[in-house]
Amino acid sequence: MFSPCWSRLSCVALSSRGRLRTLSLFSSSGSSNWSKVVSDAEKIVGYPTSFMSLRCLLSDELSNVAMHLRKLVGTQHPLLNTARGFVYDSKNNLQMRGLVVLLLSKAAGPSHAASDLLAQDMVSGIYPSQRNLAEITELIHTAFLVHRGIVNLKEWTDSDGPLKDMQFGNKMAVLSGDFLLANACTGLAQLNNTKVVELISSAIGDLVQGVYYENSHNTEENGLTDGIDVAAWEEQTFLSHGALLAKSCQAAMELAKHDKESQRLAYKYGKHLSLGHKLNSDLQPFMKSRVGEPLSFSLSAAPVVFHRQIMGRETWHHQLQQAKTLRNQLDYSKLLAAVKSEKGVSTAMDLCCYHGNKALEAIQAFPSSEARSALENIASAVTKF
Repeated sequence: MFSPCWSRLSCVALSSRGRLRTLSLFSSSGSSNWSKVVSDAEKIVGYPTSFMSLRCLLSDELSNVAMHLRKLVGTQHPLLNTARGFVYDSKNNLQMRGLVVLLLSKAAGPSHAASDLLAQDMVSGIYPSQRNLAEITELIHTAFLVHRGIVNLKEWTDSDGPLKDMQFGNKMAVLSGDFLLANACTGLAQLNNTKVVELISSAIGDLVQGVYYENSHNTEENGLTDGIDVAAWEEQTFLSHGALLAKSCQAAMELAKHDKESQRLAYKYGKHLSLGHKLNSDLQPFMKSRVGEPLSFSLSAAPVVFHRQIMGRETWHHQLQQAKTLRNQLDYSKLLAAVKSEKGVSTAMDLCCYHGNKALEAIQAFPSSEARSALENIASAVTKF
């Protein structure tokens, strides 16, 4: 059996230059309203986050990794920050993909076609195979987060920490991510469902492709050239942030032998929820910039992409040059002011609301229940700024 404990790792990492970058889909909703939505949803599916934390903290695997991570204390390696977030999660952001899969499973209920699936095997209205799928989804997501935290040693500086420690951290990130992915694949095979294996395998392929595109475009150099347009942004975002949740939701319906229409609606909910929340996350620096807080955002963030397309290439390049400091570094406060002065932010907000409404539309076809209400609350929460 595979261990789910690693799925509680944080989704925050540091770049090789020490700048904070957010990697999680569910990373920006820190309001008390969001915490209440998550807490209520966990009660419905019988999947309390606190229990998972306790189980993980007592596991042998985590104890062994923690011993090795002590060598990274004092460095800026992202794997250390990921481990810290595992112990302390103040925003109720972890395991959200698994939670959505469980809520959809409960909302859909048993299928009339599932004659070989025993209703008495269900716990809180969810089949054991669907719970296993939720944990597999989290393992895959966390494996990619750990892998994405690998430091580019070509950009290493003394302030990041000793070079040998950074090299050791990279080895730990590679091996830990591979271990998680291997465990997820083992658990996936144990579900004994060929279509589910195909769905989740294709989602892993989408993740790889999406992260590759993201890394190739998410640089300052690309911001100075053409960057990406809105259509490319949506495609890239779906691959790197939406495909895993969308296909996991569809797979949950397949495990309960629901018809193709139910699977399509579950896929639609996961897709639009993912895109809506990514837009919400991208919008946060433009909505709630606090005084004294270090300001930074990606040049591939949705408001920037929309702003660049609205303004045109020449105007955008001129604004970038004006935002340069004497050391040829970007002054993000100036760039933020330029983006906020036009319609890039409002366009991203409108698109976020569109995807939130599409997710709400998809879930309406499921029977009225506590689980469906929780899914509606989550979809509504992603449109709150």
